[in-house]
Amino acid sequence: MTSSEVWDVETAAKYDEDAAEHFSPDVLDPTVDVLERLAEDGPALEFAIGTGRVGIPLAARGVPVTGIELSEPMVAQLRRKIGDDELPVVVGDMATTVVPGSGTFSLVFLVWNSISNLRTQAEQVQCFRNAADHLRPGGRFVIDLWVPPIQRLLPGEQAVPMSVDEGHLVFDTYDLVTQECASHHYYRDDDGSIRYGSGHFRYIWPAECDLMAQLAGLELESRSADWKGSPFLATSGSHVSVWRKV
Repeated sequence: MTSSEVWDVETAAKYDEDAAEHFSPDVLDPTVDVLERLAEDGPALEFAIGTGRVGIPLAARGVPVTGIELSEPMVAQLRRKIGDDELPVVVGDMATTVVPGSGTFSLVFLVWNSISNLRTQAEQVQCFRNAADHLRPGGRFVIDLWVPPIQRLLPGEQAVPMSVDEGHLVFDTYDLVTQECASHHYYRDDDGSIRYGSGHFRYIWPAECDLMAQLAGLELESRSADWKGSPFLATSGSHVSVWRKV
């Protein structure tokens, strides 16, 4: 078991609702477009597949998709949408779990900041190695990851507001020594009550990702600021990076 937190039944049941904006075509279609192109003629493996937000529409386009997911309640939600014969999922962590067909995948992908769920650098390095082990020669590993906005922190401060709207407030707190952070979520439900949830992560800089990739035998092929291919700049808040197995 890695240090990742495991989504429980209650969190899994509300996941799609809480993440509704990430299921919108404006967000999802460009993601699936890129992954379909990168998969070329081979199968794809999604680390931390969750409830199938990306894996299911990618499979619907004819790409054979397999998933790894640590949370059994999240897999249960996925199974409400698609059967195991159409999209097999192995319950396990993304740093060490090996699925059938390892070494033959043309694409391994890990989206929406999920590699940060691994809370130590050693586990994140092992995740890159696990991705490389599953890839065939020339295959690609893709991650979609935020760039930590710690430049917003004033001296002595630890918290940064990430999202402030009527129904959802998010504040992140940072440990600049360990690169650990916590996201504090406050949701206003339909009955007016406030629901609190938190998640703990370890942030990774893009250059640090490149070093992890190098240790795994992967080389950087491309980096953009988003799934639409916007240039990655010093001011970019996220990156979509593609490494190729050499």
